Amino acid sequence: MAQQSAIATLIELAEKDADEAAKVLGKAISAHEDTISKLNLLLQYRSDYEAKLQNMAAGGLTISQFSNFNAFIAKLDEAVNGQQMVVRDAERRVELAKTNWQAIEKRRLSYQTLKNRADTAQQQKEAKRDQKQTDDFASRSYLNKLRNG
Repeated sequence: MAQQSAIATLIELAEKDADEAAKVLGKAISAHEDTISKLNLLLQYRSDYEAKLQNMAAGGLTISQFSNFNAFIAKLDEAVNGQQMVVRDAERRVELAKTNWQAIEKRRLSYQTLKNRADTAQQQKEAKRDQKQTDDFASRSYLNKLRNG
């Protein structure tokens, strides 16, 4: 029974760890999605700004205006590159959190398997004991019938 209690404690601790790891994974996924949204916004803004440059260029631009547009697009490109790095970092954090959760979940399932095996062994032991008691009772009843019969 002490073994059962120890296994139950291990399962309980592993479940808490798995829950916490799942929360961390959920936060990492959410943060990753946020970084992708921000990247998409930057890309859309850059695309809109480039279209504005094209439209204005069709009507004629001064060198100063053209230079300002290009400088701003260069700044947007820097922001996009920076955000792409943030997205990759968030992807790595998701993968680490996922790997951690999977390892904890595997350990929890291993403990559960041990508990199931111990439960089955205990049930078999009890069934064997019950069968022995039933057999002993039947034998005594039979012997009593022979003596009294």
